[in-house]
Amino acid sequence: MKKKIKVLISACLLGDNVKYSGGNNLTPELVTLLEKYNVKIIKICPECFAGLPIPRVPSEIRGDKVFSKDSRDITEEFLIGAEKTYKVAKNKEIDFAILKERSPSCGSSFIYDGSFSGKTIQGQGFTARRLNKENIVIFSEENLEEIEKYLEELNK
Repeated sequence: MKKKIKVLISACLLGDNVKYSGGNNLTPELVTLLEKYNVKIIKICPECFAGLPIPRVPSEIRGDKVFSKDSRDITEEFLIGAEKTYKVAKNKEIDFAILKERSPSCGSSFIYDGSFSGKTIQGQGFTARRLNKENIVIFSEENLEEIEKYLEELNK
């Protein structure tokens, strides 16, 4: 019997109200795709793992640090969240991750530029960097076609 594919996923993408605003980023097409392949879902929110409240002041990466919009340096919390997420990924032996694009934790290709103006730049959030360092394959919710191809490959 083939082992079930295990996917680490940003909880907000599945409808959990863990976003800084108290809302979520439910992506119905992603949920449908995951159901189609009957994967084992491991939900994470690095910012919640770090003990940050919901709702919370928005934060963005500037240089090698994370700052909240009210100018507090919360880099340490983001490092803690990234490390806890990595430990979950390792312990659960995940096959890959799907993380929220543009998040200061989970952005895998793009993040906000640190000016709180809505401008994005190429870059990775702290959790994506940590998982990347361990050679864990990461997709964002914006890469549904690539995710499906990867699931097809894993299912062979």
